[in-house]
Order: sequence, then structure tokens, then C-alpha cells
Amino acid sequence: MASDYPEILQKLCHHLKQLTGPDVEILPQTDLINQLAIDSVKLLNLIMEIEDEFDISVPINALADVQTVQELANLIHQIKSAKQ
Repeated sequence: MASDYPEILQKLCHHLKQLTGPDVEILPQTDLINQLAIDSVKLLNLIMEIEDEFDISVPINALADVQTVQELANLIHQIKSAKQ
């Protein structure tokens, strides 16, 4: 189970690569919507994968402030830390 931030970021990037394709460069500052074209359906699928991977529950309203890969990784880290 991922507990530290770098591992969360790595696993998140892995999931994003599956949605966007192997040729897309994903960095922490990459914008999920504008640069990766993550629409609402892809986002919901991503969240379900994240919830399974990290054994957490991501509140949908928490996603309103998430725009970049780093912000999503921070949110996952916060939820995991609060759960422990």
C-alpha cells in the first residue's frame, strides 16, 4: 500500500498513462483537463481505480479544486493520512 507521497504520485501517473496513452508526458504540474483531456467519465473511472488502489474514498466535492496531477496526488495523500 502506498503511504508516502512519491509512491502515490508514481501510481497516479501510471493510472493516468493508461487513460491518455504512453506518448503523453505526465508531470506534477500537468493540467488534468486542459493537457490530458480527462473528461468527467475518465475522471470517475480514475477515481474508482484510485479508491481501489489506495483503499480510500474520495469525496466528489473534493475534486472541484483539483486541476493538476500534483493537486490530485496531494488530495490522495491527505485522505490516506487522515484514514491512518
